[in-house]
Amino acid sequence: MHVAGLRLGLWLDRLDQSLVRFMSVYGIHLLRLAIAIVYLWFGALKLITVSPAGELVVRTVFWLPPSVALRFIGGWEVLIGIGLLFSHPLVLRVTLFLLWLQIAGTFQIFFLLPGETFQGGNPLLPTLEGQYAIKNIVLITAGLVIGSTVRRARTLRVQPEGR
Repeated sequence: MHVAGLRLGLWLDRLDQSLVRFMSVYGIHLLRLAIAIVYLWFGALKLITVSPAGELVVRTVFWLPPSVALRFIGGWEVLIGIGLLFSHPLVLRVTLFLLWLQIAGTFQIFFLLPGETFQGGNPLLPTLEGQYAIKNIVLITAGLVIGSTVRRARTLRVQPEGR
């Protein structure tokens, strides 16, 4: 039984190493692709004026006419989605800057429409709209992770072999 336990342990360790290697090689690329898909999809819905978040956009980008606001934000989001498909450091830097500006804009809802973001004004009880905005914390963090790779490719290219 002891030998079988050791074999199982070794097999699990090799499996774990393989999974970690897979995540290390593909994780950032898949993260960029996943976020790109979300931005392209949600932005496109705004551009064709069928987004369920359209009313929130119009009410938070109140300084623009409603149809312009929706198309402006939709176009911005599509641009972010497209930018995330490229790995060039300059493109990623600009894209992440646009992403963080867009995300900062989404937090306006908490100040401009607090009655619609929290049930009874209680910040511990977000509405569906509040939850929609709160989840952007994940997008901010994903942007940080993606941003941490901007110099990595360049650093790896200039390092001498054997290191």
